[in-house]
Amino acid sequence: MKFRYFLLVVGLFAMLLACKQPESETRRGYSPPIGKHMQMVQFKLPSLTDNAVLDSKELEGKVLLVTFFATWCPPCIQEIPTFIELQDSYKGKGFSVVAFSVDEGDPELLNKLIEKYGINYPVLLADLEIARGFGGVSGIPVTFLVNRKGEIVKKYLGYVEHDVLEEELQKMLAAG
Repeated sequence: MKFRYFLLVVGLFAMLLACKQPESETRRGYSPPIGKHMQMVQFKLPSLTDNAVLDSKELEGKVLLVTFFATWCPPCIQEIPTFIELQDSYKGKGFSVVAFSVDEGDPELLNKLIEKYGINYPVLLADLEIARGFGGVSGIPVTFLVNRKGEIVKKYLGYVEHDVLEEELQKMLAAG
């Protein structure tokens, strides 16, 4: 019995570590080099936000912030107001946030989170194929900046401050 509790504690500790990045990397948003730009994976998945199916082809020609998150990850939840604000400010300019949840099981927790925060961007359930399509997701939150050609141009590990994302978006949207 003690061994099971030990495993539970170790598992919870590992989840928290996977969810948190060192302060030096998260203060303004750490973006490791991603090398040659990779094409974003194609998908056709139901959105929990509006109960419609989102086809990635509908996003062609848009600048995207694609984020992977979970309901149990505090830095992930902390980013939601930034994503809502960016979606409101730039959706009419060829931009969208797309969120992939790595939560498993009943989506009721996700539905409650969407309602509580008034999430205004598509929230989809991620699977292994989607995670691989973004070069693998080894920790959360992780956010990708995708240009109008569908190429992943930046990867942000951990919490990213609003002003960092907005500055990058403005550059990307101005570039056409």
